[in-house]
Amino acid sequence: MADIDLALVAAFINQNIDSFHENRIAKIQELQLREVIKRKNPYLFRAKNIETGQQLLTALVDAFVSSSEETLFGGFLESVAIYVCQLAYGGQKSSSTGIDLDFTRDGVRYLVTIKSSPSWGNSSQYQALETNFKNALRVLRQSSHTGALQAVLGMCFGKSRDSDTGVYLKKHGQSFWTFVSGSSRLYLDIVEPLGYEALERNVRYETEKQATIKRLAQQFVPEFCDAGGYIDWAKLVKYNSGNLRESILP
Repeated sequence: MADIDLALVAAFINQNIDSFHENRIAKIQELQLREVIKRKNPYLFRAKNIETGQQLLTALVDAFVSSSEETLFGGFLESVAIYVCQLAYGGQKSSSTGIDLDFTRDGVRYLVTIKSSPSWGNSSQYQALETNFKNALRVLRQSSHTGALQAVLGMCFGKSRDSDTGVYLKKHGQSFWTFVSGSSRLYLDIVEPLGYEALERNVRYETEKQATIKRLAQQFVPEFCDAGGYIDWAKLVKYNSGNLRESILP
């Protein structure tokens, strides 16, 4: 079993979690009105009885942030997993397409793709993943490397048991973190450092989010609201989804 220094892991998280918070703030600051209107379903928000521009923009920004945060934090957790594996087994970032981590343990060379969520992809993305694994394995088997090879899809959380697709193993949650670190407790040990200065960082984030909503509302209300400040849904839906010339409409 590998023996890693948890103080080093905590220090790495503390030093690098700031990039996640800075990136999520940057995403908020860069939001443009046209972007958030066009990318979300207006019918959904109408069905939720949203009436004012402020309500809509708050919901739109929250929806946008939720999807972007998952991607941003997934990238951060990937870096944590690679660092932990580097400490435990000399793991390194892989140069193969679609592969995140490359390391050898107990005579087996592992090629690992890391995802934050068990629901990370659709069928086409899973097919692309399998193709990436097959290509990487084929290249290694054709080279001077003659040892055992194993592809692994690791997901940072989830309770599903390990499974084998025939091309790669799937590992979730505790099993995945144990796999890259050698410690069955690491999935718990990383929880505390992830909250480092979280309160201060989230206060700043909320301030930036409210400033963004205010900025977007100043653009939205004159264009998509009536004199009373209520949303003109016909105008908004037409902007979001209208794509036929008025002259050919029945």
